[in-house]
Amino acid sequence: MRPLDGIRVVEMAGLAPSPFCGMILADFGAEVLVVDRTSKRAPEIPNAMEKNPFDRGKRSIRVDLKTEEGTAIVRKLIASYDVLLEPYRPGVMEKLGLGPEEVMAWNPGLVYARLTGWGQSGTYARMAGHDINYIALSGALSLFRREGEKPLPPCNFLGDFAGGGLICALGVLLALLERERSGRGQVIDSAMLDGVVYLSTQFYGLLANGLMTLDIGTNMLDGGAPYYQVYETSDGKYITLGAIEERFYGEFLELLGMDVSELPPRDDWTRWNELRGQLAKIFKGKTRDEWAAIFEGKDACVAPLLELKEVESHPHNRDRGVLLRLDDVLQPAPAPRLTRTPGFPKSPPRPRGAHTREALKDLGYSDEEMISLLKKNIVE
Repeated sequence: MRPLDGIRVVEMAGLAPSPFCGMILADFGAEVLVVDRTSKRAPEIPNAMEKNPFDRGKRSIRVDLKTEEGTAIVRKLIASYDVLLEPYRPGVMEKLGLGPEEVMAWNPGLVYARLTGWGQSGTYARMAGHDINYIALSGALSLFRREGEKPLPPCNFLGDFAGGGLICALGVLLALLERERSGRGQVIDSAMLDGVVYLSTQFYGLLANGLMTLDIGTNMLDGGAPYYQVYETSDGKYITLGAIEERFYGEFLELLGMDVSELPPRDDWTRWNELRGQLAKIFKGKTRDEWAAIFEGKDACVAPLLELKEVESHPHNRDRGVLLRLDDVLQPAPAPRLTRTPGFPKSPPRPRGAHTREALKDLGYSDEEMISLLKKNIVE
């Protein structure tokens, strides 16, 4: 058993955030059916993956939504499902006759999750954008830079996946939990912008208490502090130091074989550049793995910086099984870990549309009707 066994989700095909959200739900037991466009309607998608980890544990159907017969299929799906996950700009689902007001009239228990960048309202709501734009408007992107340098986007972790897919999955779970009491569904307006601002809560607190400044790159957590830093090693790799607390910093210095009096005071921010320079010189004296061995098992808050191709082979990651292989594709295992009902992908990804006939049969379509729909390219 898994926590979401018995929950049925229609996932309207999209990029990055919504497939990730659907994957989370599928990993923990939901039956997720992806509704994708037929190949003649599908837009060109950059860097499309043949074996997409986001599709694990899901079924999929290809439907031409620009036809009445196609939207009728989706209406039938929505009528018998618990969750609808859609990633389109405001108004797109309404034009298809699949907006919340319409579909929730005949499925009042539906959890209707709308995952967008800007949200369903506001002056930017109908404007195109991507992760970099959403995290820019949230203020979070301004934090990812060194002193005197321009901000560097943290790939698309923050907007698409943390503020987007993960927060949306939380919204779905909250709405399903509330439905147990009220019997009613509701609409989730999950904006990546909102999610990233929410994730920034700590920094608003630090600002309010005078514990950080907007001179980004000079604060404790944004690359300013020498004791919360990435250092290059002799082999061109990197080691991370996060010795914020005095006792951890003390153990760090002890393992370096240094006395605190030999270095500039760690809390004197006017000498942080000097201290960073000295520590950088020290770390350049050994390889990353030599340093990792020195600090292994110690409370110094030091760990090696791994590249993606190295993650699987690290002993700690291997012991915990943080990665798994499905269909010969290395990918992250479900998280968090539940003791009684853990998440696990029930099947590897399959090509989009692989379950079209199966899904239509579940909806009550006869063989003759399916053949007709296929011949007319309504489904694929």
